[in-house]
Amino acid sequence: MSAERRVIYPGMRFRIAFARDYDGSYPAEEFFDQLPKADQAKLVSLFRILGDHGKYSNPQKFGDLEDGLYEFKSFQIRMPYAYAQYEKGLLLITHGFWKKKDKTPHSQIERARKILAEDAASAKILLITDQKTKRK
Repeated sequence: MSAERRVIYPGMRFRIAFARDYDGSYPAEEFFDQLPKADQAKLVSLFRILGDHGKYSNPQKFGDLEDGLYEFKSFQIRMPYAYAQYEKGLLLITHGFWKKKDKTPHSQIERARKILAEDAASAKILLITDQKTKRK
């Protein structure tokens, strides 16, 4: 299993990608793909803002879940994310969900942390290629 990245937005300051779960799936991508096109467009505009400008302070669109975990907010849609510690310039979206209460449920925060940990473990698996054949 390689550390392939599925980038949703290649910003000027950050590449925004979907984090990979332990089984090789991409929970955020699966959630995103099931959203109506209008909701996808709203989220992509948030990805563009953050990817091109870096940290952005608008509590109505970007939430701080503490301990390095944040969330994109589009009405009731939430997509937790974090800045990757092991890949500079990378922001990872863990998953998505529909928020039904005022606060983000603790179970969703824990799920985001679990997916980030699994992504970090899978990113350490590298494909080894024979570099001698590429040199002259």
